[in-house]
Amino acid sequence: MSAMIAAPGEFHLSLRVTDLAASTAFYASLFGVPAKERTARYTTFVVPYLHLNFVLLVNDKGDPLDTYSLYHLGLGVADRAAVIESYHRARAAGADIVKPPRTTWRGTPLHELWLRDPTGYLIEIYARLTEAEHAEMPADKAPTRLVANGSEARRNERQPGPERLFHEPS
Repeated sequence: MSAMIAAPGEFHLSLRVTDLAASTAFYASLFGVPAKERTARYTTFVVPYLHLNFVLLVNDKGDPLDTYSLYHLGLGVADRAAVIESYHRARAAGADIVKPPRTTWRGTPLHELWLRDPTGYLIEIYARLTEAEHAEMPADKAPTRLVANGSEARRNERQPGPERLFHEPS
């Protein structure tokens, strides 16, 4: 099957947001790049390593935004360590962590971390399992936590790097 699009080079996505300033700060931290353009109505990010043109738009109508229809945005990272590092960076940046890092075995087995942006959109940071990791699947397929909980996690937390909440794929 051939694609309808001849030689695609960039993915473009626009989201309406409830608070443009808060969302701009969140996505600048998430992507590790400054906004390319910013006005009172929108902010544009060009994220070269993702081949992404990402635009945040103000909610012109003032109607409640439906964050249910867009289930989530996903960003794949290199491995389990990158998911865990992304968690530490997200915590340090004050991001809303919906689900801390864990390995899930049902459906597509993944190492995953779930965040929520200022509008309420969910963001999944994930890494696919290696064959060796997949072989570690427990018989009951219960999710496996990748970081300790509570105060222990805070004590052992490494300081994030300065660039972005998640690792850039190599």
